Amino acid sequence: MRVLYPPLDPHRSGLLDVGDGHSIYWEECGTPAGKPVVFLHGGPGGGSSPMHRRLFDPSRYRIVLLDQRGCGRSTPHAGDPVADLSANTTWHLVADLELLREHLGIDRWQVFGGSWGSTLALAYAETHPDRVTELVLRGIFTLRRSEIAWFYEGPAGALAPDRWEEFAAAVPGTRPGGFVDAYARLLFDPDPAVHESAAVAWARWEAGNISLLPRPELLASYGRAPFATAFARIENHYFRHGGWLAEGQLIAEAGKLAGIPTVIVQGRYDLCTPATTAWDLHRALPDAQFVLVDDAGHAFDEPGILDALITATDSFR
Repeated sequence: MRVLYPPLDPHRSGLLDVGDGHSIYWEECGTPAGKPVVFLHGGPGGGSSPMHRRLFDPSRYRIVLLDQRGCGRSTPHAGDPVADLSANTTWHLVADLELLREHLGIDRWQVFGGSWGSTLALAYAETHPDRVTELVLRGIFTLRRSEIAWFYEGPAGALAPDRWEEFAAAVPGTRPGGFVDAYARLLFDPDPAVHESAAVAWARWEAGNISLLPRPELLASYGRAPFATAFARIENHYFRHGGWLAEGQLIAEAGKLAGIPTVIVQGRYDLCTPATTAWDLHRALPDAQFVLVDDAGHAFDEPGILDALITATDSFR
């Protein structure tokens, strides 16, 4: 069973001006002359972490991490009450990746993304397939209306009624189909007492369902107001707009990825992004390697998922 590589520090990092008043934080780890890979974090709005560096063999990979617009160490931060998210869309992030690739002097790179990161990886690769050497995708999410409705409008609550009750209590009287919009009104309220409380409830709903077994430390970390505010605002903004994607676009256009070696890793009991989406993507990409982990949920570091991910990155190194 493969585990994370040892901790490592970046050997260089910076802020890249990507326009629209935004600068994105980036860092490089591992071997400067190694195989380039870019890690795309989840959320959107989740940010990258030191653990993410450890998914790749540092003796063989040139590891690039970034914080997408509005979160982590990128500026401006969406936790700011006056933050403007109008220039924070899927297609802005796709363009940012190209700017970063060019800034770092990389011709082609492996693209690794989980959860929302899989959405962005697919959008990027379908736009720039000539720049992608391989795809490693986990916890597949494509922002179809059915996917958003499953987790944020009630159905998933049938499997987590205690957690759903807490999520729904933040917007009393809301009926199924109205939760994302009801939360938007609170998340963008200028009063910190209003938007921070709503953000923590939103973030705790996700954190409470991210793994097969309870992870109290995740609930604690997601419950911190500065992180939760940016995370919830950015997610809600993307979900209300369907990721600026046509319905079903990423799976419908998966044929553009033909010839790109791809690994799809999915937890069978993933409550956040159910396995049906990963299966639909696999059917659209029949040559992709499909790994369904029987004893896992959504989190990248659950043992079976982690083993499959590092097996994939090791196979491509």
